[in-house]
Amino acid sequence: MTSTEINGGDRFESVQSIRDALKEVSYLADDGIASVAFLADKLGKPVLVEGPAGTGKTQLAKSIAEITGSKLIRLQCYEGLDESKALYEWNYKKQLLRIQTERGDNTEDWTDIQDDIFSDEFLLTRPLLEAITSDEPVVLLIDEVDRVEVETEALLLEILSDYQVSIPELGTITAKQIPLVFLTSNNTRELSEALKRRCLYLHVDYPELDREREIVLAKVPNITASLADQVARVVRSIRQLDLKKAPSVSETLDWARTLMILNIDTIDEKVAKETLNILLKYQTDIAKATKELSVDD
Repeated sequence: MTSTEINGGDRFESVQSIRDALKEVSYLADDGIASVAFLADKLGKPVLVEGPAGTGKTQLAKSIAEITGSKLIRLQCYEGLDESKALYEWNYKKQLLRIQTERGDNTEDWTDIQDDIFSDEFLLTRPLLEAITSDEPVVLLIDEVDRVEVETEALLLEILSDYQVSIPELGTITAKQIPLVFLTSNNTRELSEALKRRCLYLHVDYPELDREREIVLAKVPNITASLADQVARVVRSIRQLDLKKAPSVSETLDWARTLMILNIDTIDEKVAKETLNILLKYQTDIAKATKELSVDD
């Protein structure tokens, strides 16, 4: 299979149908997000999702898997990730047992045994290989791809361009079905042009005020529209400060849930400052926000 032979899927009817379906699972997507997901399916191309940490990049892949009824396969990237954890490895213990059982048996020569031990029975699939060999629809999430070394990106290129894996002992394994692939990056380093070239690009930033308010209303049970609006406005004002780490959407939701637990329905300056540790995770940021933050009653 070559990249020119890859056909897109037919999971979605329209961009609006994706927005509507994602809303049903409490993921509020704008037209930009829904459009890229729609095109990724039709073109059979991966999506590189960049943006600040905590803006819903990983959740997008999870939500797409949910609305399509697909199996979610996740490869969590980290420094030192290699093909034995990302692609496949051989079950050496099982291979050794197979060799030992034939020791002294003249009915099979080494060629026969070698062909046997390098077969599917002895292959341990890892997320990338599992995704393309699955019989059921798959959403493959390659999370925080910017954490791996540049050299490790080469492991992804064959998968992302041709949806196949070359195993020296077995040959080329071609995808049974084309998974929807989402790669997330927090921009901790620049990704290679070769990787970017194979992907559609999506940047997910902190949401606008109205959208963040809707997210709070959708994700925090029983919260009032008034409190959700206050939460969104305070978080937006805090993000304007020169912080080491701005509050993520997940931290916005944690703060909203905290206020609900404390039975607070109106955020005043005192409440905001006393609960800043839910939103901010560095003392210098908390001190700066405590000094500069003001909340309208």
